[in-house]
Order: sequence, then structure tokens, then C-alpha cells
Amino acid sequence: MRSMLLASGALLTLCATQAQAAVQIEWWHAMGGALGEKVEAIAAAFNASQSDYEVVAVYKGNYTETLNAAIAAFRAGEQPEIVQVFEVGTGSMMAAKGAVYPVYQLMADMGEPFESSGFLAAVTGYYTDPDGNMLSMPFNSSTPVLYYNKNVFEAAGIDGPPTTWPELAEDAQKIIDAGLAECGFTTAWQSWVQIENFSAWHNLPIGTLSNGFEGLGTEFTIDNAQVLRHLTNMHDWSKSGIFEYGGRRGDSQGLFTSGHCAMFFNSSAGRAGLLSSVEGFEFGTSMLPYYPDIEGAPQNSIIGGASLWVLAGNDDDQYPGVAKFFSYLSSAEVQADWHQFSGYLPITNAAYELTKSQGYYDANPGADVSISQMTLNPPTPNSKGLRFGNFVQIRDIFNEEMEAIWADQKTPEEALEAMITRGNELLRQFESDNG
Repeated sequence: MRSMLLASGALLTLCATQAQAAVQIEWWHAMGGALGEKVEAIAAAFNASQSDYEVVAVYKGNYTETLNAAIAAFRAGEQPEIVQVFEVGTGSMMAAKGAVYPVYQLMADMGEPFESSGFLAAVTGYYTDPDGNMLSMPFNSSTPVLYYNKNVFEAAGIDGPPTTWPELAEDAQKIIDAGLAECGFTTAWQSWVQIENFSAWHNLPIGTLSNGFEGLGTEFTIDNAQVLRHLTNMHDWSKSGIFEYGGRRGDSQGLFTSGHCAMFFNSSAGRAGLLSSVEGFEFGTSMLPYYPDIEGAPQNSIIGGASLWVLAGNDDDQYPGVAKFFSYLSSAEVQADWHQFSGYLPITNAAYELTKSQGYYDANPGADVSISQMTLNPPTPNSKGLRFGNFVQIRDIFNEEMEAIWADQKTPEEALEAMITRGNELLRQFESDNG
């Protein structure tokens, strides 16, 4: 009996030693609620798949809070191995000399198979350097789409969603005149949707030097006739009820889910939330409308969301685990499951094909609109994405100036001029700080 107890004790000690031997990897993220629970489940599944590494998912607040926390931690020498950074923080991360371990280099150094061509081109283009090397690992990528109230459209005798802006305005007015809704459309994330993606969708440059991809010295170019026309139209539509402003982020969703507005521009990743919150009507999903007289439209939309950056300065024994986790995370099975659960894009071609073969798109009409829109045409220098320093603050400026238009505090011309002037000032500041 004594020998059995000793053997059992030795076994327990061995198991404990093995458990303690797992190298811990911290993953700071900005996913709250159900998405946060899914992130934790992904980490737990990876941990269960092997015994050498333990990924610990830590929620650090919204995107801005997570980025700021990572910066503060790095300065204190207490940085995590992985941090989730939203797409507009890409320029700042690239300029953080010595703080980042580029993903393409990590995977090569650790001997992990990694082929960027397996990822959707419109996704990888946002996170690559001028030589096409991936600097971060795409994770939750989305693009804006148009959601519409199918019941209202049918009651108004409108056969399907609008494909152009003139059609959208006409449909909205018809719906309002029929008393089927008080507002034609609202928009979430107005800078991202109505300026950044509007420009890419119409193959218009947001800034010089390929939207900043070619380096510092870029200047904004959104004060063009096409953007001016669009913001002028939106101003006029806000007076007639065709457009109603509901806030900078996702604040306007209630205007759509309540039936107040017939159409809603929001992230493709918002689909799951709409499915759980819309009551009393069925909604459809459509591509963004375009102005048919603008040459090159429609082109392709650009992504939002975030990617995972690896921070330098951690222990050498942690980086092989980070590389293995990234291989696991980008597998077709994991990405297809994440895509179907969240509404974010499947970041790899294999995940898209797997989802399609599983019949998900047949069972969920509209769930593939974002992919069709992103891959409509090969990205151009105008539609690859954007790479501007200080863009988190610059986007706030764009939002402020757009709000001034809706409030009749500035004309669209005055607001665009202010966007250019104030935005370029922050670009020059970024150059000075990172030159």
C-alpha cells in the first residue's frame, strides 16, 4: 500500500511538474461580451491541443484602451507577447521601432509554415510592408455593408436593395412618403464608411503616396469633387429625413432595429448582433451603393477590425509558442468557425472554401456579401487600405467635422478644408515624432 501511495505521489508530482512546464503566452485583446468568450474558447482549445504552451487571453478594454495599455506596458518592460490592435493603429505600430516582432519574420525564425498567399488579398494588403511581408496576423477583419428592412421594401413595392446612391435616395423617399419608416438610412462609423470606404469603393485616393503605404510625407486628398458631392448630398438628405445621424460608433443601430430607419450602414461583423436584436421584420444584406458616373466604381471596399501584433523584448522560449498559436489560429477549421460565429471575414481562402462547402452561405443568405465586396476587384493603390500615422486622432477630426456639417455649423466645403488642414497637421506631427 505504501509503495502504491508513493507511486501515486510521484505521478502527481510528475503531472504537476509537466503542467508547470507549459510556457505562458499573454494575448491582450479588445473583444468584450460573446466575442470575448469566443476568444477565450479559442485560446482554451489551443491549450488543449498541446501541452508545451498556455495562451492566456486577457481583455483590456476597447481598441484604444488596449493599444494604450500595451504601449504603457512596453515602456515599463511588462508587455504581453500578443496584442490586438485595430486597423487604424497599423501606422503607429509600424513606426514603433524595436517594439514589434514582424509576423513574417517570427514564423520564419521559428520554422513554422506560413504562406501569405493563402490569405485574402484585401486583408493581407492592409498589414504588409512595401515588399509584401506580413507584419501582423489578421484576426477579426470586417468591411461595411448595407443592411435593409426587407418588409418595408416589399411593402413599398421596391424589388430589392439599391445598388447606386441615386437609387438609394429614391427608394428612401418612396418609403418615407408611404409612411413605412420615418428615416431612409442611418450609418455607423461614419468616417470609416462614408469617407474611407466611400473613397476606396470609388477607387479614389484618401491621401497621397498610395494612402500612406509608400511612406511618410503623405497628405490627405479627400477634398475632391466626389467626396464633396457625397457629403453635400448627405447634408441635404439629413434635412429631408432620407438620412439621420445616430452617432460615431454603433450608436445608430437602434434606429434600424426599431424600424425607424429603413436602411443601415454598418460593419459586416454586425450581422450577428442584428440577428439577435431585430424583432418584427426580416433584414437583408447588400453591397455598398456607388455613384455610377464615377469612373472605376465599384472597386473594392477596405477592411476594419484588428490584427494581432507580436511585441519584442519577451523571453526567447515564448516566441515558438506564439508562432504555433498563429498556425493554429489561421487554420481553416478555426477561421471558418470564427467567421461563422462572429460575422467577421474568413481571413483565408481555405476558411472561405470550407465555410462554403459546409453550406453555411446557402443557409444564411447575405453572409457572403462582405467577401464578394472585398474581392470584387484586385486592390489598387487607392483601395488597398490606408497607412496614416496618428489616424486614431485624425478619424476623430473627420467625425467632428462631419458632425459640424449635419448640425449646419459648417458647409461641406468648410468641413473638408478643416479635415485636410487639421489632419495634415497630425501627419506632420507623426513624422516629427517618428522621423
